[in-house]
Amino acid sequence: MDKKNFETAAIRTQLERSQFQEHSTPMYVTSSFVFEDAEDMRASFSEEKDRNIYSRFSNPNTTEFVEKVIAMEGAEDGYAFATGMAAIFSTFAALLSSGDHIVSARSVFGSTHTLFTKYFPKWNIETSYFDINNPDEIESLIKPSTKILYAESPTNPGVDIIDLEVLAEIAKKHKLLLIIDNCFATPYIQQPIKFGADLVVHSATKLMDGQGRVLGGVVVGKSELVREIYLFSRNTGPAMSPFNAWTLSKSLETLAVRVDRHCENALKIAEALESNVNILKVKYPFLTSHPQYKIAKKQMKLGGNIIAIEVKGGIEAGRKFLNAIKMCSLSANLGDTRTIVTHPASTTHSKLSEKERLAAGITPGLVRISVGLENVNDILQDIEQALNS
Repeated sequence: MDKKNFETAAIRTQLERSQFQEHSTPMYVTSSFVFEDAEDMRASFSEEKDRNIYSRFSNPNTTEFVEKVIAMEGAEDGYAFATGMAAIFSTFAALLSSGDHIVSARSVFGSTHTLFTKYFPKWNIETSYFDINNPDEIESLIKPSTKILYAESPTNPGVDIIDLEVLAEIAKKHKLLLIIDNCFATPYIQQPIKFGADLVVHSATKLMDGQGRVLGGVVVGKSELVREIYLFSRNTGPAMSPFNAWTLSKSLETLAVRVDRHCENALKIAEALESNVNILKVKYPFLTSHPQYKIAKKQMKLGGNIIAIEVKGGIEAGRKFLNAIKMCSLSANLGDTRTIVTHPASTTHSKLSEKERLAAGITPGLVRISVGLENVNDILQDIEQALNS
């Protein structure tokens, strides 16, 4: 079977079996690999042979994990990292030089924003932000030095949606690289490469693992770009551990069935919360009230597991809501089997100024709900009692 359907690729993309004929891929917890002789070693280091040398470069478990993501995203090549932020940093660092310029959606993860505003300027790399609700302004920000167009969709934490085809048209017109953070959607819900993205990046810590166990990141896309990222990472060392790769590879085998239930629960909860008198606004991509509902339906299979609500009463109301939660977890993670609630203004995005938060759509009373796999009625009951308290 050459071309596999999504669920089959997740399960049947695997390493060749060893002499022990194991059904489940074993863990290769080793720092290095041995060679038959001097010529074998020379050929391996010169890359005349495609084989494992050292687990900072590659490992059978990371290879299997990456191959699965490549198949799921429809990519040519990929590389795995210790964390999602390692994937984002390494991708930009490998592809940019001093004097280059990034055009990015303003609504990006807090640590990504910090990279763009605090660390990249040290190397004379500038970033200009566009409003995700106003992609018409992108072209006015492009300079001769612009190299990358970057966005998350859906965004963190406001679940805004941007038209990936529009971004791809702009990137192609101006000969820019289009990089999309697809973490919230996963390749099961959305494949940005189909809409014109050059690279797709994930924090595998989230829905890919789905059980709050391990950290990981991955980037997939065009082979010539991944090659540059690989060479940078081979020398700087942000490698994924074999254990984490083994865990994530097994997790991908259940991604489709898990995400189906996550999204089913999330849509039911979002619909129920729209009538709650203690909420000013509910945002979920597959609610008809979402400003980019039509775009979400065009490019996403399902609405994802993240709901953003605006609690009446601002920042103090957001904190009180978290304090009133009984079952759901208070955590900075998302995409877990357990439902997680977070108040970004006082936690994940607290290091941003109020002006920066508002520009990114993070209002004082915004609460992010990562809907888990518990019984949907139990999740909803806990959220509603917290709101009503």
